[in-house]
Amino acid sequence: MIRPETLEELQSAVRSAPHVHPHGGGTKPALSTAPDAATPIDLRGLAGLAEYNPAEFTFTALAGTRVADVSHALKQHGQYLPFDPPLIDRGATLGGTVASGLSGPGRHRYGGIRDFLLGVRFVDGEGQVVRAGGRVVKNAAGFDIPKLMVGSLGQFGVLVEMSFKVFPEPQAYQSVRVECGCIEDALSLIHRLNASALDIEALDVDVSAAGTVLWARLGGSRDRLPSRVGRLQTLLPGGGVVEGHEESAFWRSGREFDWAPRGWSLVKVPLTPRRIPPLEKAMAPHTAHRRYSAGGQVVWIATPEDLQGVDGLLASLELSGLVLFGPAGQPRLGIRIGDSFARRVKLALDPLGRFPEA
Repeated sequence: MIRPETLEELQSAVRSAPHVHPHGGGTKPALSTAPDAATPIDLRGLAGLAEYNPAEFTFTALAGTRVADVSHALKQHGQYLPFDPPLIDRGATLGGTVASGLSGPGRHRYGGIRDFLLGVRFVDGEGQVVRAGGRVVKNAAGFDIPKLMVGSLGQFGVLVEMSFKVFPEPQAYQSVRVECGCIEDALSLIHRLNASALDIEALDVDVSAAGTVLWARLGGSRDRLPSRVGRLQTLLPGGGVVEGHEESAFWRSGREFDWAPRGWSLVKVPLTPRRIPPLEKAMAPHTAHRRYSAGGQVVWIATPEDLQGVDGLLASLELSGLVLFGPAGQPRLGIRIGDSFARRVKLALDPLGRFPEA
């Protein structure tokens, strides 16, 4: 294990080993566990805010910085990361969040992490420092390498520093909860909400042995929120208003994956609402808890079963999956998308093949 505390130490670590495996807080064990042939590089020694300009709604921080520390600093100025980064309470770092490409329930309204990343600095496979993008919102020069680093799983380089834009945080939140008879009923409500003029903060559907439940969240000023929630209720007949601790606890559970039973594997699967019914039909014989998030644009599947079965199931539906919790060594399931392009990028940034194949 190597734990660099300076950029120079990180460059030396990359150059000194034939294969390296960078990781942050280790909150996603299926991704952070290094194979036997690779030297683990723990980036938590490279941490801290390098620059924060509340007036410009931007900040720059080192890769090993805990997302919780960033969120605390932003909160002092009434700002936050709208893409709702997962696993904050478990110790997720900025670098690990970018490399895994993870966003939480808040991405429904504002977009995912890719939409908020302005620039990056990273060490390539030859130990050289590469800077791409910038530290300001108005920056459109050059090839958009920062976007390539989102979800790259460390195969292109070791992230050192990142710049983000942020938003003002809503004063308050309320949600409407609706018990649905089946997934088709939930999808019908999602289509109705998508056609409305309401700005839905987050929209999730929880599917478990206990039933199918839709949650729709609104955020905003305290004085206007009740009337907006009233309009939301007219679109969701039979829905009950949830607020306070119960409301925040549900969305925190979604962000932290506390709903997934301990010891089960957890897989992220991007999709669209129209692909949900076939997936639900295929999942029927299996033991699994599903949480459809961002209005059905992604599903988190928790299962105690062998992931080889999930791999085959996703492949049969032409879906791809990313394993967060579960056995290391096979982070991707189902079909592989964009492999040809990724190989070309990797050859340019890591010609010696030091970084993990993803």
